[in-house]
Amino acid sequence: MKSELPKVLQPLAGRSLLAHVVAAARRLEPASIHVVYGHGGEQVRAALKGEALDWALQAEQKGTGHAVMQAMPAIAATDQVLVLYGDVPLVRPETLARLVAASDERTLAILSVRLPDPTGYGRVLRDNAGSVYRIVEQKDATRKELSVDEVNTGLLCAPAGALSGWLGELKNDNAQGEYYLTDVVAMAVRQGYKVTAIAAPTIPEVLGINDKLQLAEVEAEYRRARSRELMLEGVTLVDPARLDVRGEVTVGRDVTIEPNVILEGRVSLGHRVTIGAGCVLTDVSIGDDTKVHPYSVLVEADVGRGCVIGPYARLRPGTQLADEAHVGNFVELKNTRLGAGSKANHLTYLGDAQIGANVNVGAGTITCNYDGANKWRTVIEDGAFIGSGSMLVAPVTVGSGATIGAGSTLTRAAPRDALTLERARQQTIARWNRPTKLAPAEKAEREAASRLPEPEDPAPR
Repeated sequence: MKSELPKVLQPLAGRSLLAHVVAAARRLEPASIHVVYGHGGEQVRAALKGEALDWALQAEQKGTGHAVMQAMPAIAATDQVLVLYGDVPLVRPETLARLVAASDERTLAILSVRLPDPTGYGRVLRDNAGSVYRIVEQKDATRKELSVDEVNTGLLCAPAGALSGWLGELKNDNAQGEYYLTDVVAMAVRQGYKVTAIAAPTIPEVLGINDKLQLAEVEAEYRRARSRELMLEGVTLVDPARLDVRGEVTVGRDVTIEPNVILEGRVSLGHRVTIGAGCVLTDVSIGDDTKVHPYSVLVEADVGRGCVIGPYARLRPGTQLADEAHVGNFVELKNTRLGAGSKANHLTYLGDAQIGANVNVGAGTITCNYDGANKWRTVIEDGAFIGSGSMLVAPVTVGSGATIGAGSTLTRAAPRDALTLERARQQTIARWNRPTKLAPAEKAEREAASRLPEPEDPAPR
């Protein structure tokens, strides 16, 4: 990968390759999941520290068979073992379930796929009756064997007791000097076990990743698959190729998503929601009939019905919009509740605020919520009107029905149903001249005069 990040931690659709594989395995409800790690292992363990996993160290990388050997001591002989790969992230739980169902105490099941160009993959060899009898790696295959287009994906399911025995008999007398997991197929055949190959329904879900080019190709396949799922659920995607889904999305009817949208984490979109171009939504719930205009960013926000957001709005964590609320262009909310029918339409920051219903917040208003050490709360009650360019220095309360005159800096509570102003008296100086450009020497002299004096040395003792 030509990266300091281990391959299995390379990002795909917002999470690591290995996290995708673990998530697919988790869907099968296994008794345990074992991760064999080697290169960059501590990074890998740290990245998945929140997962319930059993870790097995492969101190030396001696091939796939050697890797599986490291996990087997922690697995009961009566278990079934499903072997997955940390760099094959798109395999679907449904495919894995078919593979597990095909295996039993006398059957080894492998996952195969037919490729137009099988170069680089181990070939699945079948006898005249169509039964699998061997898998041969590319570098060890004859010319005839290389003509086979059915290849081994590496994924298999086997009875643990038999698998442990086969692994113990592996030899590394091959071109790579490695212990190939695929050699257990021939061993199973010799011992009278049935070997069955389950065909992967699609090529993309068994694609492995070895470089950044393949990573990009797999990411494109992932985007296509997620876009297809949403369209089958009734979502209108203006350009399916330009949607990134990086989490779990639930949708109502008649949702429309414009190009270049990113959906991350858990996103819920109600009926008739429209998401404009270039929006980023992370862990967001949006109610019916809400419109998010282009280039808005919503993170950990809860949005009600019939809201209008953006363009270029930012809802930060803890934001709640009640029904019919409006948040306009270049407005930012953080840890703030904007009540039903309230509006903040232009160039405004509302942080740590509780805003009631039918409040109008004028352009350029700021809740001054941070004093350099503590965060303070602003309360604006129902029906208040905040004039443009107002500074609300928290903690402060604006009463219901109150009006704050434009340009005011509020430091004390504003009573309900009254006009509160805070402005310096306007003055006009008639005989005033604008500054003129100074010569460099004169400018330097004035700058020197404006500097603070150097502190005097303390008197000697």
